[in-house]
Amino acid sequence: MAVGLAIAGEGRQYNGRITRFVVLSCMMAAMGGVLFGYDIGTAVTSMESFLKKFFPEVYTRMKKDINISNYCKYDSQLLTSFTSSLYVAGLVATFFASWVTRALGRKPSILAGGAAFLAGAALGGAAFNVYMLILGRVLLGVGVGFANQAVPLYLSEMAPPKYRGAINNGFQFSIGIGALSANIINFGTEKIKAGWGWRISLAMAAVPASILTLGAFFLPETPNSLIQRSSDHHKAKQMLQRVRGTNDVQAELDDLVKASSISKTIEHPFKKILERKYRPQLVMAVAIPFFQQVTGINVIAFYAPILFRTIGLGESASLLSAVMTGIVGTGSTFISMLIVDKLGRRALFIIGGIQMFISQIMVGGIMAAQLGDQGGIGKGYAYLVLILIEVYVAGFAWSWGPLGWLVPSEIFPMEIRSAGQSITVAVSFIFTFVIAQTFLAMLCHFKAGIFFFFGVWVVVMTAFVYFLLPETKNMPIEQMDRVWREHWFWKGIVGEVSQECKIEAT
Repeated sequence: MAVGLAIAGEGRQYNGRITRFVVLSCMMAAMGGVLFGYDIGTAVTSMESFLKKFFPEVYTRMKKDINISNYCKYDSQLLTSFTSSLYVAGLVATFFASWVTRALGRKPSILAGGAAFLAGAALGGAAFNVYMLILGRVLLGVGVGFANQAVPLYLSEMAPPKYRGAINNGFQFSIGIGALSANIINFGTEKIKAGWGWRISLAMAAVPASILTLGAFFLPETPNSLIQRSSDHHKAKQMLQRVRGTNDVQAELDDLVKASSISKTIEHPFKKILERKYRPQLVMAVAIPFFQQVTGINVIAFYAPILFRTIGLGESASLLSAVMTGIVGTGSTFISMLIVDKLGRRALFIIGGIQMFISQIMVGGIMAAQLGDQGGIGKGYAYLVLILIEVYVAGFAWSWGPLGWLVPSEIFPMEIRSAGQSITVAVSFIFTFVIAQTFLAMLCHFKAGIFFFFGVWVVVMTAFVYFLLPETKNMPIEQMDRVWREHWFWKGIVGEVSQECKIEAT
């Protein structure tokens, strides 16, 4: 059974509907986002029993050192190494995942990601020393590296052009579901008096990992990948007909075959992407994930409970506040899914940027005025900061959160698609690692100024979108080069090459 309307792409008409087959396939693939989100939300670093066992110097400093600054209690390189080791592993894994995704298909990458995450969850839950703990994090990183490489591509390729934004934003929605689930589990396990609740929090990551690993066996491969890896276009046509819910898919199939024939002439996609005609895609592959990380969201995601404890909330209250943050983020991403294909990508980027900037500046101002190195902050101010952080999270969750994955996954032509997605994921991991590794030290030295630091970056990235990012909504993925030819800036770089291609096509 299929529901929906005919899909109209600019320049060429594609027939098709949103089918139940596509919805179920994309829901299963998006489970990769749940893995990533669960890891981000597993804030065991704020649990006293966890700190006492693995990071006793942080626990001692937090409990007994009355002279240390509120902003410096959690500054520990070992603690940040535990958090950021996942992203180093993910960075390395994504380049292996690029080859697997291109040569073997999207499905094997998703399967490998689920299996690695499952092993990492088991190791983390059973850890008895910090080295075992970090090794588990490394395996989780391998899983996230493979999943983040393959899942956004899978969703963009399976989705009809008219609804690609909504379906691909399901990846960020799944990240939000994973983070919220972890927040709720943390809130419950923190109350276990025996002090082993953190083991449940870490081991429960095996649940979404098991679902993804088992589900990946039943996932269909995307028509794009089938055409890219085989000369048997009949099988790809059958899959495309099933995906679109109609037999009349020849127009879309022709575009896929044309894109595939170009891609098969490319032996070195990472070298190819450096060519002038791919300059806009390369810039976006680097700039968008970089900007996504310097919004400051990972400050909130990784360290929300620690941050809430810094402003004076107790252990249980800080974890409950993280649950509230997860609810706001997930709900806002769901709203983004409903409106992204109507308002477009640019509008959401700009609205979210303004919202994040205002809330960050207000949080920084309150903390600078009210929270000194010792003592706490009044409860009224603490809850005002909490509300402003929720406003900030909402702004991110319907703009840079989902769109930071959506836009890069839909702009690459087939011949450089796996390489481009690898660059996007690698840049994301690099700067997630940098932020995770340096945030606690930055919080110690910048104090409340850290919010102004990220606020400046939000201004820069909003201006970048306004001037340099063209609108991509409703454009078929294999015709996306048109948006660069028509953009006021990029047409001066790619216009001449694209004009030659246009003449050849006629």
